Amino acid sequence: MLYFESMEKYGHEQVVFCINKESGLRAIIAIHDTALGPALGGTRMWNYKSFDDALNDVLRLSRGMTYKAAVAGLNLGGGKAVIIGDSSTQKNELLFRTFGKFVDGLGGRYITAEDVGTDVKDMEYVRMETRYVTGISKALGGSGDPSPVTAYGVYVGMKACAHEKWGNDSLRGRKIAVQGAGQVARYLCEHLYSEGAEIYITDLVEDKVKRVLETIKAHVVKPDEIYDIDASIFSPNALGAILNDKSIPKFKFEIVAGGANNQLEDEDKHGKMLMDKGILYAPDYVINSGGLINVANELEGYRQDRAMKQAEAIFEIVKRVIKIANDQKIPTHLASNTLAEERLNQIGGIRKIFSSHSGSYGRIGELMKH
Repeated sequence: MLYFESMEKYGHEQVVFCINKESGLRAIIAIHDTALGPALGGTRMWNYKSFDDALNDVLRLSRGMTYKAAVAGLNLGGGKAVIIGDSSTQKNELLFRTFGKFVDGLGGRYITAEDVGTDVKDMEYVRMETRYVTGISKALGGSGDPSPVTAYGVYVGMKACAHEKWGNDSLRGRKIAVQGAGQVARYLCEHLYSEGAEIYITDLVEDKVKRVLETIKAHVVKPDEIYDIDASIFSPNALGAILNDKSIPKFKFEIVAGGANNQLEDEDKHGKMLMDKGILYAPDYVINSGGLINVANELEGYRQDRAMKQAEAIFEIVKRVIKIANDQKIPTHLASNTLAEERLNQIGGIRKIFSSHSGSYGRIGELMKH
């Protein structure tokens, strides 16, 4: 009963538990909401401490995908999957092909993609068993690595916050603390460096930082020192829950804008803490929606220029979120939820009326069948 209560708490439609002895697969697929279309969201592979940790993660992430798609204006619902295991030692073809069979069994209600701990090669194994997968290589007609589009969305979203705080969107001379040095952070830093920002960067893996420094100049700090930097902007681009009781009191930042998911450890509590400190927070699922925009473009024939153009609209979406927050005197994460729920109620209601007669998800569902 506790699992049903968890689903009800977040408003999920379906949760699928997947296990296979031969491959060692233990996975959870969560479909949050399909009011706007089939659920699309990546597959994360992580060595969770417990099953409950994995379930809580996939429920939160899939709910975030529903809101991300709605705010981005996409005709997609929210879903996510997690594979429980060590991505550095336990990945193989059998594991992902087995997972692909489970995805295929959902008949298009869930479309998967890469996420933390998985990559394009893994998705190509999944594709051997199902057509309901995106984020595959360009050689197979996909988009490849979504990081450039994700990073560009974070960059323009950050500029929208700058415009609100300082009256113009220039980041030249601004000190920006970047947490994480993965693919998204690397492309983001290149945009920031090109504009003349002063960058402070950290990551638990030193080699990732070294790779970023191959193309830009930045100050390198230890992971536990990043929260204490006297910078204008903090950009979290690693794992979530880093805006919490311990970190927020240390902040001298005026803006928080980064690509990580689920940055607020407790949405209501820590969203309000940031607002009370006068820190402008760009809601994570709004500012990092470029990745979803990128893989969604595969469904109708991928073109990176079109994906980048759509990601550019994140600037205006962030400004709309800030305006709602200011007008209603609420934290920005609640303002973005309001914007998402408005579209879910309006467009989702229309789609439900027609799907009750047609039994399909419309154009996207049809495209995935061919």
